[in-house]
Amino acid sequence: MYQMHKPDNLVEMLEESISRYAENEWFGVKNGNNEYVWHTYREIGARINNLRSGMAILGIGRGDTVGIISNNSVEWAVACYATYGLGARYVTMYEAELAATWEYIIKDSGIKLLFVSKPEIREKLSHLAGISGPVKNIIETNADGPGSMTDLEARGAMQPFPSIKPSADDIAGLIYTSGTTGDPKGVLLSHGNITSNIHAILKHFHMLSEHTRSLSFLPWAHSYGQVCELHAVMRIGGSYGLAESPATIVDDLAKVRPTLLVSVPRIFYRVYDALHARMKETGGVAEALFNMGVKSGRRRRELARAGKKSVIENMKFAVADRLVFSKIREKFGGRLTIALTGSAAINPAVAEFFNDAGIPVYEALGMTEASPGIATNTPDYNRVGSCGKAFDQVRLAIDTSVTDEPGREGELIVYGPNVMKGYHNKPQATAEVMTPDGGLRTGDMAFIDDDGFLYITGRIKESFKLENGKYIFPAAMEAEIVLSPYIEYAMVSGLNRPFTVCLVVPDFAALKKFAAGLGIPDDPASLAASPRVKELLASEIRAKLANKFGSYEIPRDILVADEGFSVDNGLLTQSFKLKRRKVLEKYQAGIETLYAGA
Repeated sequence: MYQMHKPDNLVEMLEESISRYAENEWFGVKNGNNEYVWHTYREIGARINNLRSGMAILGIGRGDTVGIISNNSVEWAVACYATYGLGARYVTMYEAELAATWEYIIKDSGIKLLFVSKPEIREKLSHLAGISGPVKNIIETNADGPGSMTDLEARGAMQPFPSIKPSADDIAGLIYTSGTTGDPKGVLLSHGNITSNIHAILKHFHMLSEHTRSLSFLPWAHSYGQVCELHAVMRIGGSYGLAESPATIVDDLAKVRPTLLVSVPRIFYRVYDALHARMKETGGVAEALFNMGVKSGRRRRELARAGKKSVIENMKFAVADRLVFSKIREKFGGRLTIALTGSAAINPAVAEFFNDAGIPVYEALGMTEASPGIATNTPDYNRVGSCGKAFDQVRLAIDTSVTDEPGREGELIVYGPNVMKGYHNKPQATAEVMTPDGGLRTGDMAFIDDDGFLYITGRIKESFKLENGKYIFPAAMEAEIVLSPYIEYAMVSGLNRPFTVCLVVPDFAALKKFAAGLGIPDDPASLAASPRVKELLASEIRAKLANKFGSYEIPRDILVADEGFSVDNGLLTQSFKLKRRKVLEKYQAGIETLYAGA
């Protein structure tokens, strides 16, 4: 068995932090003056105690299930830790979700008490509440008066109830995977699963401390943000400022000045594209300095790999760093020392650009079923293009039987204390992903190099064969394509077809200037229908993929969508992954015309 480090449950971990770091700032929240107000561990700890006691008054106890539908907030965290302190399970849901999905999760998980952030959410689910419904109480987190979280905390303050210390095997919560097909699956994660991941994170990133500060914008309803940020930073007595919204992240970075950023590639792509577009538009000395910095950074890396140095390249880089790259660092608050990126692979060119600019980007691999951390790069070892090395106490194996071609590549299987207890109420689905000896089948095609670095080459279910039998792994191509400043999303398809094609979602804002120069209307429908726009996007794709992929892999034609992919229209998961089946269903007719035209 694996050796479980102590504490092996989130209740003891929390109470140790509140005791050690009582006067440290924990949460920062914007006030009406657009400034952050900070709350200490002592203050939040008191609220957790009061809410736990209030929930006990409502009859919540060991083994019960508590749910929440809310974006990140202090109240989200208070409800989370209060639930754990009763030995109950915490089930997280997104505000931006279909009511039918909420209802499915509520019924499947057996939620007894539900917290909601808005009265309109309560109204949509009111038919599930009451004596005859599955939910006994619905509590609003952002309200006052009877039926509110404030009221429940006040009641709990009058009747204190001590915390229960769960065992490592007790279920801490269910995190429902949004799923690209079928109903969402409730991943059962124990206290031991989650705490083993926290201990591993803090071992690999040993430089994190009580002075660590993060800007929180990834949803805690997802395992990545919840474990790698919320719980891990809590363990060391650090703090997080809550981003007001996606639109305010740039302003929030300047105010919070984080030292740690737990993020996804899309954030870095946005900044990367905006910087390159701005430099191209500005031109002159600014663009020349920018390009000099990029080239000298690349050259310095090449020389370093060969064990060499260049005084001239170092001087060029120093000038660009002082005049250009320092301003990029300021955009991130000026104090960032660790930027962790996960959820999807980041393009190596983008990662190297930010590393050169003094914003160290460390790519990691995770999945909800692994609590979520599997492997990571760290300040001690960072190989761009890889997912780093296995988490502490995690063992990685490669099943080469899933591929037709002999070699070291195959399906990645994960063993460790982080592996889930299974899918709630889905024994068959659990059996499909678990090996007889307790390994977790990830569905990732991967290999491990001689130094122990893990490389993901594609998703087994997302790969496909052309009619000539050649395998296509679209994710790598899509990661290159979206580096174009004119392309927001791309999906390559071609199952059993003679060649691949690509569905493209343009960055409509970026296309407006191009359209103005040609006199083309700049509404999405007109842009998507324009042959000139299609020609531009096709040339961008060819340029990004040339000399990196085989000719049989590169799409021969493209279909331009007239609307974006989003969670709201059902084409993206909550972690911003493509729902490929849904996208194909929506655009199948258009894709067929590409092949018919050929």
